[in-house]
Amino acid sequence: MNAPVPPADILRSALAGLLDGLPPKAAAQAVERLIANYRGTTPTHTPILRDRSDVAAYAAYRMPATFEAVCAALEAFADAAPNWVPGSHVDIGGGTGAATWAVNATWAGVRPVTVLDWAEPALALGREIAAANPELEGAVWQRSRIGAALTVESTDLVTVSYVLGELTEDDRAFVVDAAASAAQAVVIIEPGTPDGYTRVLAARERLTGAGFHVAAPCPHSAACPIVPGQDWCHFSARVARSSLHRQVKGGSLAYEDEKFSYVAATRFPPAPAPSRIVRRPQIRKGQVLLDLCERDEALRRETVTKRHGPLYKAARDAEWGDAWPPPGDTAPPAS
Repeated sequence: MNAPVPPADILRSALAGLLDGLPPKAAAQAVERLIANYRGTTPTHTPILRDRSDVAAYAAYRMPATFEAVCAALEAFADAAPNWVPGSHVDIGGGTGAATWAVNATWAGVRPVTVLDWAEPALALGREIAAANPELEGAVWQRSRIGAALTVESTDLVTVSYVLGELTEDDRAFVVDAAASAAQAVVIIEPGTPDGYTRVLAARERLTGAGFHVAAPCPHSAACPIVPGQDWCHFSARVARSSLHRQVKGGSLAYEDEKFSYVAATRFPPAPAPSRIVRRPQIRKGQVLLDLCERDEALRRETVTKRHGPLYKAARDAEWGDAWPPPGDTAPPAS
C-alpha cells in the first residue's frame, strides 16, 4: 500500500502548474507590483488580487512561505495542546488557502473547512488548487468582506494569517473579536517585522481579554516582557525557493527564510512550553547561548556547556522558536 503523499508535496506540485502559459517576465512583474501593494502602509478597501494572472503569480510566489510560517506556528500550538484536534476550521482572509493547507498538514483528516476572503479570483484559485488534495475537496470558499461586517460561524479553530496588516485598526479589532467569539482556538500570523509584531501583540491582548489562554509562542498569558520599540518577537521558517522566487529576487540560494510573528490562544487550558528560544542560538566553543522567554514573564540568556551532558547536545541541535528545555528535561540547568 502506497504511503499518503504529504500535503506539502501535493501543494508544491499544484503550485508548479499555476504559471503554465503565463510568460515568466509577466509573472515576475505581477509579483513585484503585488509585493509593493502588500508592503504599503495604507489599508486597502479593494482586493489587491484582481484577476487570475495576479492570483496565480502571487500564489506561486507567496503560498509556500505562508504555508511554512503557518505550519511552524501550528506545530508549536499542537505541542501545547497535544490531545486536541480541531473538528472544524475557518480561515479568515484565507485567499488561496495557505493556512488551510497548513492546518491539514498539522492535523490530517477531513473536517468542515470554510475559507473567507473578499477577492473572488483568490477564492476561485484556492478552490482549484484544493481539488488536488482529497482531504480539502469539501472545503467551502466563501466571498466575505473582512472587517466590521464579518460574520464567523461557530468553529473549533480560526486562523488569520497575513491579513491584519491590510485592515484599519478598527477592522483589526473587530476581526479578532469575531474570531474569539466563534472559536475554541485562534491562531494569528503576521510578517515578522516590528509592525507585524505590534499587530500580533494587540491581537494577543484582545484574546486574553476575552478569556483566552496563550498556548504559543509565549510560556505565559501575562504581559509580553519585550520593551516596545526596542525589540520585537518573531521567528523564522525555511522555505524552498521556486524558479519564480529566484527570478524575482535574483538570488542563487535554493531556500530563503520567512520571518513571522504569531500567537496561538485557546479557550481551554493549554500546556505551553516551559520557555521559548526567541533568538537564533549562538554556538560557541564548548557552549551554546540561548535567549529565552520564560514563564515568569522575563527574558533571560542561558548558557549550556559540555558539563550539562545530554542537554548540551540538545542545545546544539535546538533551533530558533523551539521550546526549552526539550521534552523529558524537567528543568533548565543553572547558567
